[in-house]
Amino acid sequence: MKSIVILVSGRGSNMEAIVRAAIPGATISAVISNRPDAKGLEFAASRGIATAVVDHKAFATREAFDKALAEAIDVHRPDLVVLAGFMRVLSDDFVRHYEGRLLNIHPSLLPAFPGLHTHRRALDAGIRIHGATVHFVTAALDCGPVVIQAAVPVLSGDDEETLAARVLAQEHRIYPQAVRWFVEGRLALSPAGRVSVQGEARPDAGWTVPALEAAPITASGACGTGS
Repeated sequence: MKSIVILVSGRGSNMEAIVRAAIPGATISAVISNRPDAKGLEFAASRGIATAVVDHKAFATREAFDKALAEAIDVHRPDLVVLAGFMRVLSDDFVRHYEGRLLNIHPSLLPAFPGLHTHRRALDAGIRIHGATVHFVTAALDCGPVVIQAAVPVLSGDDEETLAARVLAQEHRIYPQAVRWFVEGRLALSPAGRVSVQGEARPDAGWTVPALEAAPITASGACGTGS
């Protein structure tokens, strides 16, 4: 069995999705939070999962907090550490300690919109497709090798709340999938920093927003003069 430790800061809906997926060959050894009031701890405890709190406010430096957090994680001998709405920037030493076994999910199609307020920025940019990305964590914020992405349309009437809800629904689909691939040993990381999935199917999969129309666009309707 692969031991998985999940880190949360709030309600932990992605943690819930992973737990509910009941991935064969995996055991959720612990759910740890930097906030004692994190709702995700209640869900984990209700499922009989060990919980712990490492309150970042109790530490003078980020490095001291990360050291204590790593100690709490390593009690469970994790094969994989999963960030599920864990709202702390981790130090380089922490990331290196879990290199190749630390996953995060980000609410955008990376490398677009790293950092915070992704849905607002997507709407402000006027893009037509938004989404979510599961990636391995590296020292560079939101820049690690991509494991899986899901795209959603940005609709004309969207605000931050409606767009966030549509993206979150996809997060709950792709994060358990990424964890399952890891547990099954199907993820490979190339020297160039690209992830491949053994047995990845449907090479022709994809969709476009707006949907493609049956009638071709004529030269007069295209950008420019066509001459």
